[in-house]
Amino acid sequence: MKHTILILAAAFLLASCGDSEQHFLNDSAYRSQVHKQFQKRVAEASNRNDALFSVFDKDNLSTEQREALEFLYAYMPLSDLADHDGEFFLQHVDAAFAARDYFAWGRTIPDEIFRHFVLVYRVNNEDLDTARMVFFAELKDRVKNLSMYDAALEVNHWCHEKVTYRGTDSRTSAPLALVRTSWGRCGEESAFAAAALRAVGIPARQCYTPRWVHTDDNHAWVEVWIDGKWHYLGACEPEAELDAAWFTGPAKRAMMVHTNVFGAYNGPEEKNLQTPLYSKINLLANYADTRTVKVQVVDAEGKPVENARVQFKVYNYAEFYTIAESRSGKQGIASIISGNGDLLVWASKDNAYGYAQSTPQDQLVIVKMARQQGESYAEDWVVSVPPEQAIPAIAPDKAAANAARLVREDSIRNAYMQTFTSEADAKKLAQANKLDSKEVWKYLNLAQGNWQEISRFIEQNKGDKRLFSFLASLSAKDVRDTRAAVLSSYLEHSASNDANVFSPRIERELIVPYTDFGGAKYDNARAVIDFVKNNITISEDNYYNCRISPRGVYELRIADKQSRNILFTAMCRSAGIPARIEQATARPQYFEDGKWQNAVFEEEIAAQAPKTKITLQNAPSNIVKPGYYSHYTLAYYKDGDFQTLDYENNAAAKNFPYTLDVDAGYYRLMAGSRANDGSVTVHTEYFELKAGEPQTQVVKMPEVEGKLFVKGIVDMNTIVVRRDGTKATLKEISGGKGLILCFVDLGKEPSKHILQDLSAVQRDFEAWGGGVLFMIPSDKDVPFDPSAFKGLPQQTAWSVDAERTLLRAATDALQTDFQDNFPLAIYLSRNGGILHSTEGYRIGTGEAVLKVIRQERTCTP
Repeated sequence: MKHTILILAAAFLLASCGDSEQHFLNDSAYRSQVHKQFQKRVAEASNRNDALFSVFDKDNLSTEQREALEFLYAYMPLSDLADHDGEFFLQHVDAAFAARDYFAWGRTIPDEIFRHFVLVYRVNNEDLDTARMVFFAELKDRVKNLSMYDAALEVNHWCHEKVTYRGTDSRTSAPLALVRTSWGRCGEESAFAAAALRAVGIPARQCYTPRWVHTDDNHAWVEVWIDGKWHYLGACEPEAELDAAWFTGPAKRAMMVHTNVFGAYNGPEEKNLQTPLYSKINLLANYADTRTVKVQVVDAEGKPVENARVQFKVYNYAEFYTIAESRSGKQGIASIISGNGDLLVWASKDNAYGYAQSTPQDQLVIVKMARQQGESYAEDWVVSVPPEQAIPAIAPDKAAANAARLVREDSIRNAYMQTFTSEADAKKLAQANKLDSKEVWKYLNLAQGNWQEISRFIEQNKGDKRLFSFLASLSAKDVRDTRAAVLSSYLEHSASNDANVFSPRIERELIVPYTDFGGAKYDNARAVIDFVKNNITISEDNYYNCRISPRGVYELRIADKQSRNILFTAMCRSAGIPARIEQATARPQYFEDGKWQNAVFEEEIAAQAPKTKITLQNAPSNIVKPGYYSHYTLAYYKDGDFQTLDYENNAAAKNFPYTLDVDAGYYRLMAGSRANDGSVTVHTEYFELKAGEPQTQVVKMPEVEGKLFVKGIVDMNTIVVRRDGTKATLKEISGGKGLILCFVDLGKEPSKHILQDLSAVQRDFEAWGGGVLFMIPSDKDVPFDPSAFKGLPQQTAWSVDAERTLLRAATDALQTDFQDNFPLAIYLSRNGGILHSTEGYRIGTGEAVLKVIRQERTCTP
């Protein structure tokens, strides 16, 4: 260890004292700052000294390479110090320099921009791989002779050839895993596209709104630096121009857009957060009209409170979600730049907390920390959102040419996906190995582009009776991106039949090969707890929220709390002790004496916290059946704020009434109803749950003020040609009960969301019995199989809207200047009156239409 530090110090002195070689860090003061931080990381990562730092012993390492490596080591999150080695990072350094030297724009990029947005191997919290090198080889000749602007567009077209949108879980797959699968959620698409852009030396960063306010969910996209200016694009969703995307309209209504910047960054953007290792910068002004939200925090007597934690929250998924956080100054003041909608400002310090609503009309919001844990009361809120704004349209000829390219690119990707294994091949594999063909096909189909690895795993473990229960314990994403050898290593080292022992899936960490951790040394969970307590140091330096693998924590001996908990679980399982991360509370637990016990590392909870029961009932007045996260949540008070419990996938929560076993404590039940303009009416109940005293709470959806009104009229005698060639009028399709008419662009994510939304309430629409018609404008028509869209109401029909005839009639009736902000979803009464309409990216459209249908029944004589 000392030898390496001496070599590094000597190298730094030599590089600082002479100019015989070109520097990467040209500013000497910044170079010194980086080196000091690097030395701290060398000391911090001493348990992995050889793996990480022996790369500096190379005789032919240039000054540029050394300084670039020092920069990366100085600021990388703990996950990267724990799970990768020096050769991996040197590969990325060399690839970044190769791209800089190969492309004409490489030498035009300022040092700071290159350092933070090209060199850095990580975009956000994705699993890491060697995609930069692979992508450079594939793209270099395709974009070499283009302008920087056109190269960025071309790279995104290449990305679209490889990957399209589909919702997945919260672990972010590595870019090469995404290529293998051909699809991913927006966070994965944007990490993938940014990695491809950096591979060809174009500065790129992932931007995201942590939560929308006009609808539920969030979104991520990419910004690229072109000739001195940042522009945006939809990742894997290429348009004919930069600064054009389906989310342009929603982004104008955002309350926050930000990105994490690796390293000590001195750029011009406002910083929502700055730490020694990274910054979180505020990019909202690039997209929306903004305002300064200024807050003063005071105590119960009205005196300013310094150093209070101040959280700025928006309503989304039935909770108030923090989009930015800061600390109050000496006069209790805190502020952020946000959008022209409402925020909930939450302040806490010690055992006191308070909150207040901030509206665009407020110059200063006073937050009095006068609330106390244990109070029982109810509140109602109306949360307003920024209004919709017009968005510019791309010239029709450019849009048409781009649409034609998208069709070709879809065909390239679809041709690759046709190489995935078939059900017939799965049946042959099952028969050859005497296995259940339905089970084999289930997992080979889930595996997508990873089907060969899963086939190999099945063949290797065909004699193990746990084979399919093991596969069932994995996430769908694990099946898509984990190698056979990695999976087999877990079955080989465990004889248990309990998934809480043999399964490698713990939380959302990347699955790595099995590690023994000295298994037999730990014959009970308390021995594991003692080891973890005595050997693992907790640090907040894992800032990208990347989970460290259990092996990485074990080697580095430093971790964030959640990665520490994953290590505990993995160590227990390797010793044959059932263990898990409990989903609702995210606490590590082990099974002992017939019950699950909390593993206690901090003294904030007991191994068996006092328990009680809460029963949740559905209010008879609710016009929709409330869904967890869609309409309501339950949260418990901890550390000055309410933490939402995760019951989204709890089987009991699917039907009312249901009962939960929970810790005794202080709770908040929140329910929200969203109006057609995106605003939300929120009802909250605060109450204490005492140990051993069961309680019942009613989930009551608040009423939204306002009445149905007819926005316009569409002629129900309009004739359409359905996909099967038959003709019918809109009136006939409606069945005399009403018609849901959706104009969609199936090549874009928002239109795919509406398919999911309607599928979620399939039975309700089938029981209603009206019509459901999807119209595809002829200029957006692509080959597709309607049967591929599973779960849509059985009465669903498809048609092509020639020359946008019906779309124009609908938008004329609505008196709206529609700018291809698909989908456009409208609900028509049986007489053709438009009672509901939404356009663009929305979550919950199906439920919103159902609400209108039910209201219509009560209003119709």
